[in-house]
Formats: sequence, C-alpha cells, structure tokens
Amino acid sequence: MRIQVLGPVRAWLGDDPVALTSAGRRAVLGLLAVAGGQPLSQAELVDALWGDRPPPSAANIIQTHVKHLRRLLEPGRAFRSHSTLLPRVGDGYALRVPENSVDLLRFRRLLAEATTARQNGDQRTAADLSAEALAQWQGTPLMDVPMLAGHPKVLALIEERRAALGRYGELMIMLGAVSEALPALEEAAAAQPLDEAGQARLIRAYTAAGRRAKAFATFHDTRRLLADELGVDPGPELSAAHASLLRDPGEAVAVPAPQINTTDHLPVRPKPAQLPADVPGFTGRADELAALDRLVTSGEQTVVTVSGMAGVGKTALAVRWAHRARSRFPDGQLHVNLRGYDSEQPMTPEDTLAGFLRALGMAGNDIPAGRDERAAAYRSLLDGRRVLVVLDNAVSVDQVWPLLPGTSSCTVVVTSRDMLPGLVARHGAGRLVVPLLPAGEALVLITRLIGDRVRDDPAAAADLIGRCAQLPLALRVAAELAIGRPEAPLRMLVAELADESRRLELLNAGGDPQTGVRAVFSWSYRQLAPAAARAFRLLGLVPGPDVAGYAVAALLGTGVVEAGEVLEVLARAHLVQHVTADRYSQHDLLRAYAIGLGLEGGEGDRALERLADATLFTATAAMDTLYPAERHRRVRAVRPRSPIPPVGDGAGAQAWLDRERDNLVALVAHAAVHDRPAHAVGLTLTLLRYLESGGHYPEAVVMHEHAVRAARLTGDAAAEAQLLTNLAVMDVQQGHYERADTVLRRAVVLARACGDHAVQARALGNLGHVDQWQGRYDEAADSLRKALELCRLTGDRAAEARALGNLGQVLRRQGLDEQAAAYLNESVRICRDIGDPVGEGYALVSLGDIAARQRDSRRAVRSHREALDIFRRTNERAGTALALDGLGAVTHDVVFLREALEIFQQLGERAGEARVTNSLGEALTTTGRPADGRERHLAALTLATGTGDRYESARAHAGLARAAEMLGDPDTAGKHRNQAWTGYTEIGAPEAEDIRRLIDR
Repeated sequence: MRIQVLGPVRAWLGDDPVALTSAGRRAVLGLLAVAGGQPLSQAELVDALWGDRPPPSAANIIQTHVKHLRRLLEPGRAFRSHSTLLPRVGDGYALRVPENSVDLLRFRRLLAEATTARQNGDQRTAADLSAEALAQWQGTPLMDVPMLAGHPKVLALIEERRAALGRYGELMIMLGAVSEALPALEEAAAAQPLDEAGQARLIRAYTAAGRRAKAFATFHDTRRLLADELGVDPGPELSAAHASLLRDPGEAVAVPAPQINTTDHLPVRPKPAQLPADVPGFTGRADELAALDRLVTSGEQTVVTVSGMAGVGKTALAVRWAHRARSRFPDGQLHVNLRGYDSEQPMTPEDTLAGFLRALGMAGNDIPAGRDERAAAYRSLLDGRRVLVVLDNAVSVDQVWPLLPGTSSCTVVVTSRDMLPGLVARHGAGRLVVPLLPAGEALVLITRLIGDRVRDDPAAAADLIGRCAQLPLALRVAAELAIGRPEAPLRMLVAELADESRRLELLNAGGDPQTGVRAVFSWSYRQLAPAAARAFRLLGLVPGPDVAGYAVAALLGTGVVEAGEVLEVLARAHLVQHVTADRYSQHDLLRAYAIGLGLEGGEGDRALERLADATLFTATAAMDTLYPAERHRRVRAVRPRSPIPPVGDGAGAQAWLDRERDNLVALVAHAAVHDRPAHAVGLTLTLLRYLESGGHYPEAVVMHEHAVRAARLTGDAAAEAQLLTNLAVMDVQQGHYERADTVLRRAVVLARACGDHAVQARALGNLGHVDQWQGRYDEAADSLRKALELCRLTGDRAAEARALGNLGQVLRRQGLDEQAAAYLNESVRICRDIGDPVGEGYALVSLGDIAARQRDSRRAVRSHREALDIFRRTNERAGTALALDGLGAVTHDVVFLREALEIFQQLGERAGEARVTNSLGEALTTTGRPADGRERHLAALTLATGTGDRYESARAHAGLARAAEMLGDPDTAGKHRNQAWTGYTEIGAPEAEDIRRLIDR
C-alpha cells in the first residue's frame, strides 16, 4: 500500500489506484495519515471538516467515511473482523501502516537521515537525501481537499517543506551545484516574499550561479517590498547577502551587472517624534532622573515603570527624562496617553497599536484588524531599531503588554498610578516609585512661581506645601491662585485653604494626600467667575483627548472670542493645559473633579448636544468640500447656532478632519453610549469616504461598530444595514472576505425587512463581489441578479449599469460567454444613455476579454481600444491599465503590458498587478522566452497569494506549468499543472477542463 498526502490525497494497493471519490473520505484519510499513526479523536475530525458549524449527523458521517475507507483499503478483511489498518482508538481512529507507505513519513525520515549525514560532514549524501525527500512532494498538502486548505497541520507541513528547501539550497551552494537547486529556491522565495532568510538564500544561489544581475534584482525587489509592506529596511541576513554580492565579482555573464550605489533609493523609514513639549518650569527630581538613567543605561532593563499617586508628577518626570535621553534613540520616540483612568474611554491596545503603526510608516489599509496581528507587525517594524516608547497613564498590565517591542534595542517607559507588578514579574521591568516632592524642592517650585511672599513668610510657605500634599499639580494650582491675588499675604491664603478643607469636611485621619488635592482644586474653583466655573464643569464632559476653541464655543453656547477668554482664564489657573495655540487638554484628576461637581437641569446634555451638532455640521461641510459629487448621498446636517470653524478649500478640509480624527472617533463612541444615536450614525456615515480613502480603517471600524450598536438599540434597521455594508466594504479592502460575507448577509436581511431596496441592492452587489473574489461564481451571480432586480425597481440606472457589468464579469469567469456579453452590452447601452463613460469602459474591457477567449482577436482589440480611449479621456488610470492589459494579452505586446503593470504598481492595486503580471508571463512564454515568463508567473503567484485572488493564483500555476514544460522540466510542469487544476476546479472556472485534458494527455 502507498498513501500520498503531499499533493492530492491518493492511495494505491500495489499498482492499482484506490477510488477515493469523496472529498470527505479524502479528508479523513489525509488527516489520519498526517497524524503519523497517532489517533485523532472524533472531535478533532469534526472540527477539521466543519469548524464551528458541524451538522447534527457529523459523527455518523465520519463513521461512514471510515467504514468506506476500511472497505477500500482492506478488501480482503473478513466480514465483522476488527480493522488493523484503521482501528478505533477511544472515540476516534488511527491509521496504522508501515512508515514507508506514506509519503509524508518518508519525507521526514529522509530529512532526518540528511541531518545526520550533514552533522557527520558528508554534505554530498545530505544533499542527495534532501533532494529525495523533496521529491516526495507533488503539490500543496491535501490539495484536492479544499476544506482543509487553512488547517493548522496543513500550514505546518508547508512550513516544513519551506525549511527543507532552505537547507537543501544551502547544501547545494556549498557543493557548487547551485543550478540544480535554483528552481526550488525560486519557488520557495515566491511563496514567501517577505521571508528575508529565503530571499537571502536565493541571492546567494544566484551569485554562486554567476547570475549577478538577477541577484541584484532580487535584492532590490525584496527591499522595495519590505518598505511597501512593512516599512522596514533589509535585516542583517539579507543585507549580508547583498554585501557579499557587492564583494564577489562572480563569473562573466551575458548581461553585465549594474553599477549600483547602495545608498540610492533606500526606503526612508519614518522617525517618529511624538514626545509632548517639555514641562516648563520643571523643578527638582534629580534623584529620580538619575535613577532612570541608571535603569536604562545598565543594559539590563528595556521596560521601566514609573509609578506614584495621581498628581505626583509622573508624566512630567517621564517627559523631562525622555527629552534629555532622546539622542540615545536615533530611530525616534513614540508617545501615547493611554487615558487609563478615564472611566469611559481609555485607549485600547488595538487603537494604540494602530497609531504607532501609522507613525512607523505603515499605510492605514495595511494595518491588520486583530490586536495580535497588529502587535506582531509593530514588533517587526521595531526590530533592530533604537526607539523610545513612552506609555503614559496606564491602568493595567493588559493595557501595556501588547505595546512592548520584541527587541532589546528599544526602551519602554510606562507611567501609572499602579506599580504594575505583572510587568516586573513577566517582563523583568525596572521599577521607579515617584515619591512626594521633597519639601525643599517643593519650596523651590513655589518660590519660583510666587516669589518674595514665600521668602517673607517661610512658615506659611511650609504650611501651603503641606496642605498641597507636596504634589506638583496641586502646588501649581495653588501658586497660580496666589499670583492672581498679589495683595493678599501668603498667610491669609493658607488660612483660606484650611477653611476650604474644613468646609469640605475632609476628615481623613490618615492624612490622605488626595484630601489636600481636592481641597486645593475646590479652593481654586471657588475663585473663578461664574462663566469660567461653568466652562470648567462642562469641559469635564468632553470626550476625546483634547478640544479646540470652536468646539468649546459650541459646548458653552457662546462666541469663539468669549470661549477663548474663558479658556485662557482656566489655563492661567492650571485647570486646563495648552496643547497647541488653540487646543486644550485637562489632567485626569481635574477632569474627575470637574465631573464630580455636577450640572443641573440637563445642562450637560444640552452642551454635548450643541457640540455634537456643530461637529456633524463641520464634518459635513468638510466632506462636501473634499467630495462634492457625493453630496447627495450624505444626510444633510442642520446648521447650528454655534460658530463653525471655516474649513476652507480641500487642503483646509483635509487638515480639519486629520486634526479632529481622534476626537471624532471619541464623539461617536460617546454618542452611542449616551443615547444620541442620530449623532453616532450620522457622523459615521458622513465620514466614511474620508476614512476609507485615507486608509484610516482602524478608526473606521471602531466608529462603525459603535454606530451599529446605536442603530440597533433604536431599531433603525435601514441605518444598521447601511453601516454593516460599509463595514463589509472595509473588510474586503483588507482581505477579510469571510467576515465581510457574514456581515453582508446580515445587512441584506435587515434591508429586506425594512423595505430599503437601495441599501439591499448595495449589500447584494458587494456580496456578489466577495463571492466572485473567492471563486464562488454561482453564488455571486445569484446575488448580482437580485441586486439588478432591485436597481430596476428603484429606477437607479447608474446602479443598474454597475450590476449588469458585474454580473457579466462573473458569467465570463464561468465561461458563459454569450450570456455575459448580453449583460455587458446592456451595461454599455445604459452607460451611454446616462453619460457614464467610466462604466462603459469597464464593460468594454470585459467584452474584449470574452472576444479574446473566443479567439476573435480583431473584436477583442477593438473593444479594448475603445475602452482605452474612454479611460484616457476621463483620466481613469485603473481602467487604462485594464484596457492595456487586454490589448497586450491579445497581441502579446509586452510594451502594453509593461505600461499597464507600471500603472497598477503606482496605484498600489495589487489585484490588478497580479492580473497584468500573469498576462506578461503568458506573453513572454508564448513568444519564446519561457524563463522570463516563469519569473513573471512566480511574481504573479506571490501577489495573488497575498491578495487572496484564487483565479489569478491558479492562472499563475498554469503559466508556470507551461514555462516549465518548454524549459524541459516535466516534473515541475506536472506539479504546477496539478495545482492549477485544483485551483480552477475549486472556483468552478472553465479553465479546469483545459488543464484536465493536459493532465490526461
């Protein structure tokens, strides 16, 4: 008996193949074979086959599969006798066959023998054994069982092969026989384009083979990809391979190696400089600053916690030290206020990581969705860099640990009221506890602030320091009050503070320092004029990290000038702090105190309503300025009585949105929680295009999730459906197709229930797009037909034309050319009627593709040229690239194809780039350059794998098979042909039948 799992699942009894006609049967046999004789429980098999949605009869189905496998694999077993091949073990099963019967087990045994030979110094034998091991592979493991494509054991096997390829390549380089290993190394590098070790091996192999030009090209392609995808420079291994290439003159080659200046075109990695301004008038703390120096420069601590009670000056200390030490961190400084003690909106690790990734150069649409994935990308971007990370105002270890870099070259300083013992226990953090400001340093501080009255009455000064609990924040507030009353002796002011303490009845016998702080705040607050006191109370309610003058005017219901005057009064009293000239923030202690003062008669609700109204109107004005053509789609906001900041031209509107983005997210979250659903929904829908086009996906997702909850609580099904559709669109753009599919189906149900045909049509159209992208053409066509009916029902002809065009594309992918052409021609007709040249152009491209498949090259060229004229006239660059691709694919003209490829690369559209790269590979192979064609198809495979485009991935394998056959490598051709057939079959593409005929040939 022989069993194959390294490729399609196959079995033979002698020379006779076993008919494994059921995908479920192949899945069970494959999983048991991969287990290597170890039993798999029934639960493990059910989970592998159905995930979290098993049918009620799952156990019976598995029993049936095992029964059939026993009958097929043990044809001579007596009736009702126990199976020795597939025995039941516990509630599961095991496959008990000799090791040599399973290709995976042979692969592992041969690799183990190769490792032994290498350790014994026999490199030749090690290489031969490795080659024999790799020859066991006939494709992706279990490749004809689509349900197991993402199973952890399958992915682990792929990694095993990749590691084996790397070791084999190293051996062949050492033996001087690298040309034999190049195809395998190239395949491994194409599958993992961001694996620097694999790319370095390939560069060394090219160098050893004398192909220096190709080695240089590989290095620079990888360097660009690392910069574009991760925003990083090449690491040590890749840089070493490049340096070796520069030193090694290599052998003479037909194409001379380019003269490359390694300093040219290197990606410039952003150096964040996020530290807030240094604290003016910072006093004392010499011992603590020295302690931080010792902890960080000792080389033993990469994480330091700075803890102490609220108001003791932790942030000021950390910021002062960070400014002094910034020269030690040449790659930048990251800073965030985690707002850990904000009862409503502390920063989540996910949001913090999104901000850090953006600061480190990652585009918003590349930021992963999950916390763990963001943390991994963050660690990757910081790897080997010397960056200071200041995490201010943390509340717990859980808020901090995802933000820790994975490299000792970075230093993290965390401030918190808590001592965060978990960071010390789990991460070996150094610890600095900030004590109360020593009396001597406190005296220096208030002397600097108040002046002669401190020197004239040292006893009163000492009493003031004691009543302020030796806390810098309280001392500054009290000192400002003294400065504002220069005629009053210090003794009298201290007596007033004592009276205030008694008035508040703060009778804590233990002398809690916070008692003194509240007394100081109360004392200062009672000196404010009514307008300033009201503003202080209302500012405590504002969501978000800071607030601008216009927003405060809306909050107060006053003019901008009056709001500015009140803010300056509060700033002079140290009850708010300047962030920039017109932006203010509030210490969390003062914010808590302000909230505790309370408001009467719904004043707070009315103030927040004014703020939300003004923000929504301004956001709408900014969006109308940036995207005037979409004005009719936005909910019209009523102009409030509050003054509105002028957004000006496009640059001004963009700048306002960028400045306010964090506050906009906070306002939506606050409105959703505090029963203002109209603002949460309206603001989110208004800002969609800004968030989407700017790549602010993390913020967009947060806003939409809050808005969805708000719409759901109020029973606004139409708004919920619209918001869910938006969420799904963002999921699609980030490659999260399964989640998008689930969300869109919910949106369709909601829109249908509330009778909103327009929203239902949009949701169905996007659902069709998701299905098409994943190769589910029947489902895609069904969704698009339903969307088309609804578009016709609503009379939206532009939407009808889009639905017709999309449906035509799906039918074309299914090989239903005549039906597809009918829908596409109808789309062209409507687009011409309503004056939509871009829609017409896209439909013409699809018509050209149909003509090309029907081998009507004249009609194909005509359609693509018409589309090209339209796209160039309307400056639609993506459409121009598609039309050029169509022309190049028909005529095998690489000039067209290279122009199309360049456009897609400039646009950053990797899906289009994969399509054109495959077309270029086909053209090169067809015109007698199969080696060049193979390189293009490998690049297309990398792109298609990254974007999840299963059609272009199968197309790349088909092209690789054809190129390999022309290059005289039938084994490699067969492997790629198998993978192409599997890929096309899984998505129902008509090309599968063509590949099947070639396989059977």
